[in-house]
Amino acid sequence: MDNSLIMEEVRLSPGEEKRQLREKVAKPMLWVGMGSMVMIFGSLTSAYVVRMGKGDWLQFELPQLFYVSTAAIIISSVTMNWVVSAAKKNDYKSMKIASLLTLVLGLAFVLFQFQAWSALVEQKVFFAGKYSNASGSFLYALTGLHLLHLAGGILALIVVWIKTLGQKYNAENMLGIKLCAIFWHFLDALWIYLFLFLLFQR
Repeated sequence: MDNSLIMEEVRLSPGEEKRQLREKVAKPMLWVGMGSMVMIFGSLTSAYVVRMGKGDWLQFELPQLFYVSTAAIIISSVTMNWVVSAAKKNDYKSMKIASLLTLVLGLAFVLFQFQAWSALVEQKVFFAGKYSNASGSFLYALTGLHLLHLAGGILALIVVWIKTLGQKYNAENMLGIKLCAIFWHFLDALWIYLFLFLLFQR
């Protein structure tokens, strides 16, 4: 065998090992983080049900903007799948478009959430204070905590978009996109759960 080829294999091997190590470590850490989030929201929704059963529970309609934000985040999961599919095909143009669309839809979700909170205030539903009620406080806590975690997803989308502009991803190097997609789909599913919970647990 040509000595130059042997040297090249030796030179590339550490990088490949490092890449595989990152993948083995990163995914389990992400799943552990998401598992912790599930326990947090599970505890909060359980406390919601217990407190609702004690009475003195304010009834109010969910703002229509919650429906709009739900549609936005569901569509963003579709475009996130587009990013993954394009990366597998080394379709850089589609990767750029799909990652930007996902980011825009994620930011739109955030905007709609803030607008929904404004609509709640107009209904005299407050988080705290003299005129607050436990039902409103729980709603703000659940949706606000989700939005806080979503901020991490937005940052991940920004990183993915910037790297797609520089063509940093391809079919052999998709770890960043895969991790972002897993987390974003999780945030999507978590919001759908919260939305349906708040919609039917009135």
